Amino acid sequence: MFNHAVAGRLLPKHISTDHDPLFQFHRWLANLRVIEIEEVKSVSYAPVSHPFVERLIGTIRREYLDRIFFWNAVDLTRKLGKFGDYYIADRVHRSLNGTTPAQRAGASAPAPASLDRIAWRQNCRALFQTPIAA
Repeated sequence: MFNHAVAGRLLPKHISTDHDPLFQFHRWLANLRVIEIEEVKSVSYAPVSHPFVERLIGTIRREYLDRIFFWNAVDLTRKLGKFGDYYIADRVHRSLNGTTPAQRAGASAPAPASLDRIAWRQNCRALFQTPIAA
């Protein structure tokens, strides 16, 4: 499950987990030790104990899931993957001073668009549009 979640991405320094028995298996804990990821446990029966995770879940729900239909788990997984790509590479974040997480991690900034020649790139089946230099 963890390998699928981080495939093709940089490994995190910390991971937030709850008290599900899945996260107490010896193999899970050994893998975290080997790849040097610190596990942060949530407070039992307090869903607001991790405000950053709650904010992300709320953003995904408000900005995406409340606006689309999905037919099954495979369709939902595919659509959430596309939204994740948009969220990291194209969506600017106020807390990052108007940059994207990809730029913060070292990706190059897009070329400035001239107001004379501008195009729109469609994201998430045209739910979001990003201006690009034409």
